[in-house]
Amino acid sequence: MLRLWTAVFVVAFGTNVPTPLLLVYRDELGLSPSALTGAFAVYAAGLVPALLLAGPASDRFGRRPVVAPFVVLSVATSLLFLGAGSSVLLLFVCRFLQGAVSGVVFSVGTAWLGELVGDPARAARLTTAALGGGWAIGPLVSGLVAQWLPLPTVLPYLVHVALMVVGLALFPRVPETLRERRVGPLVDLGVPAGARRAFWLVVLPIAVGVFTFPSTAVTVLPLLLTPSMPQIAVAITGLTAGVTLLTGVFAQPLGRRLGAVVAGPVGLGIGAAGLGLALLGVGIAAPLLQVAVLVPVALLLGVAYGLCLAAGLTMVGQLASASHRGALTGTFYACAYLGFGVPLLLSLIGGDAGFTGPLAGLAVVVALCAAALALPASRRLVTPSAPAEPAPAPPA
Repeated sequence: MLRLWTAVFVVAFGTNVPTPLLLVYRDELGLSPSALTGAFAVYAAGLVPALLLAGPASDRFGRRPVVAPFVVLSVATSLLFLGAGSSVLLLFVCRFLQGAVSGVVFSVGTAWLGELVGDPARAARLTTAALGGGWAIGPLVSGLVAQWLPLPTVLPYLVHVALMVVGLALFPRVPETLRERRVGPLVDLGVPAGARRAFWLVVLPIAVGVFTFPSTAVTVLPLLLTPSMPQIAVAITGLTAGVTLLTGVFAQPLGRRLGAVVAGPVGLGIGAAGLGLALLGVGIAAPLLQVAVLVPVALLLGVAYGLCLAAGLTMVGQLASASHRGALTGTFYACAYLGFGVPLLLSLIGGDAGFTGPLAGLAVVVALCAAALALPASRRLVTPSAPAEPAPAPPA
């Protein structure tokens, strides 16, 4: 279990290395705000198809044959990034490849880890720790390295390559867990017939909220709140990303106490509060106070992200059948990563007027979703009426 956890962690570390560097790429490549958020969103363009294909493929061929090539591709993508500082096209290609890597490793890795652990709630916490820890430490390290060391578009990726050596060394000894391989369609959402209303009405909005909050924190907020302090903008972006995503990991005990049925709408409500506080920060004239607002905003959005991710994964573990666990996990992540497109959508809606109006609208929509999912009728849809089907035991 620890070997697979480490592999997922180091891959997650690499996917967010470019996040604070987008400000460096903006200056070196002359990217507009829409292009900047587009470089962030193209990650989802590579990720969503991989999510939808990888889960069913792993249910058919096994977890290891599907995951292994993409763990190697994670290393190759970081090496390709070494030339992205001088090419917009290569930057977009690398982000697309990162999305494909993430789609496979995160979805199948989550199902695989769940089978190794056996308990949906504990598996969700471990997965959130691996993903959240990697997503948080990656941009934090890359932001600090890029801000104060030479070669800002090179050294952060070399750090990831070094970590991947460890992951690659441990990965071959992770046991295969899929005993009965299923022949089915190449694309299978994996949603059980009896759980369709629960998934689409409850799990879906929680899933979209998962990455709406951190993607807004690490793209929109730095563009809004750090122009007055350009000397440390890259470090601030990395710090914001690190605080947001790491807070999501530390929110797990709260999610466990609340339970998945409550944690989902609570997470959305806290996210709406974080977006509202960000809007207040935009109106502050003093640069130091603007930057200070980033910390509580990052904390709130981090708690929101962590609660939504853990709640969603727990619900998926409870709803999925053993033969469709990989497919349903992939579908959940595909819905979650739609949140990566939110910053681009806000940029396109705001246009020359900026992000403020669209960000206010987003806060209202999220608050309404939180209120709707807190209703008894919504909560009943995802309240287990019987113990979840146990995951197959890992081979001896």
